[in-house]
Amino acid sequence: MSMVEYSSYMQTSPSFAVLAVDDDPQVLLLLETVLGSEDVRVVTVSDPAKALEALRQHRPAAVLLDYFMPGMNGMEVLDQIVEFDPGVDVIFLTSHYSPQAAVEAIRRGAADYLTKPIDINMLLDKIEKLVAVWKHRHLTSSLDRQLLEAFQFEGLVGRSPAMLEVFARIRRIAPHFRNILVTGATGTGKELAAKALHRLSPVAQRRFATCNCGAIVETLMESELFGYVRGAFTGATQDKVGLFEYADGGILFLDEIGEMPLSTQTKLLRVLQQQEIQRVGSPVTRRIDVRVIAATHRDLMGMVREKRFREDLYYRLSMIDIRIPSLADRKEDLPLLMRHFLEHFARQYGKPLRGLSRRAQIAMLKYSWPGNVRELENCMGHACMMADGEFVDLKDLPERMRNPQSAPEEDGELVSLEEAQRRYVDKVLRTVGGNKLRAAEILKISRATLYRMLAATAGNESEHPRNMAGMEDNAMEKPVNSEGWSRSGSF
Repeated sequence: MSMVEYSSYMQTSPSFAVLAVDDDPQVLLLLETVLGSEDVRVVTVSDPAKALEALRQHRPAAVLLDYFMPGMNGMEVLDQIVEFDPGVDVIFLTSHYSPQAAVEAIRRGAADYLTKPIDINMLLDKIEKLVAVWKHRHLTSSLDRQLLEAFQFEGLVGRSPAMLEVFARIRRIAPHFRNILVTGATGTGKELAAKALHRLSPVAQRRFATCNCGAIVETLMESELFGYVRGAFTGATQDKVGLFEYADGGILFLDEIGEMPLSTQTKLLRVLQQQEIQRVGSPVTRRIDVRVIAATHRDLMGMVREKRFREDLYYRLSMIDIRIPSLADRKEDLPLLMRHFLEHFARQYGKPLRGLSRRAQIAMLKYSWPGNVRELENCMGHACMMADGEFVDLKDLPERMRNPQSAPEEDGELVSLEEAQRRYVDKVLRTVGGNKLRAAEILKISRATLYRMLAATAGNESEHPRNMAGMEDNAMEKPVNSEGWSRSGSF
């Protein structure tokens, strides 16, 4: 990008602050001259010990950081920056390129690592990309709040086609249902769906009672649901109202219906058919008016075939059903849910949390979420509790998300040598942000060998070395004059 193009581009951007930290006043002057404009504030600091103070005062979106400085080196400053605000993009500038130092800097949170002399156009291109990302973050932060308002439905959050269909189905069913079956994996939000049905039903002002069938022992199930009279069994010293009577006129939510004993299923079917109950130990029947929402993560049809669930009860419940999709089936809802839980726990813990760092977001988006929305909620609660700045960072996440590649070893998985090699190469590439030149240096192999390995994994030869020249090759080969500028217009 030329200086004219850069100036034109920045006129369309909101104010963007860059903090330059370098002990060389000439470099600071050049950075301020090249990058500064009406829309870009360049704050310069020559003393690395004052970098954090400048960061707090000016809140820059990017930091250009010299690696070797007296008193405190760039890596120490980087640690302070990442701890204070993981959302800041840090670019190292140094005249002494070291692949080991570059990998370590990126591992500790740097966004890039450039070798002096740096081509001016290359630097302007990088700043342009950072500005684009910065503008996008501000836009999406505002949009996230609007989307949360637009895509919250009676406690449920989502904008994926699957969830919008769930919302529409709840709206259509709520005014009319008597019995309904809600299915879905553990942690998907079946109880939230049940509460949404209650709030939109004609009995919204009446009781919503809950019974977890998996948490009640078989011998107590009937007395819990139907109640009992005094003397019905040892310890029954007085009459007790069951959940059906308690929920009379409202809704009874039977969670984990697949755990209900067959003997109780028989009596439940009669209640659904006759709308009357009989307390344990009593010959008297009592009329009730209760709507039932049953939920399960089990395959009830499979249980019917195995004679573990009554077929007539299954069809009575499943005449109308709602399936809640797993989080893996609606990954597009993850950012919205992350924002939802972040704001919830920020309020709960009284913390000024503004968002998640880039690396925390990447880790969470890559994670498979076997525990669904409940696991995500617990993860965000843990992360918000651990966060000590304005951003939730990677270090605040549970270990299984910070280090997912360790899971196979922990599970005792044995893999072939070829697979182990592939995984290690992938890990190195992730560590260096996909830079193949640096990855090859760490692996101590030629770039051609690395490309052949990647091509073998991908099943094609599209990434050939002659098409993949790295930036560092050009940056490091340019001759430098006595003023520190390269002949192509670099500094």
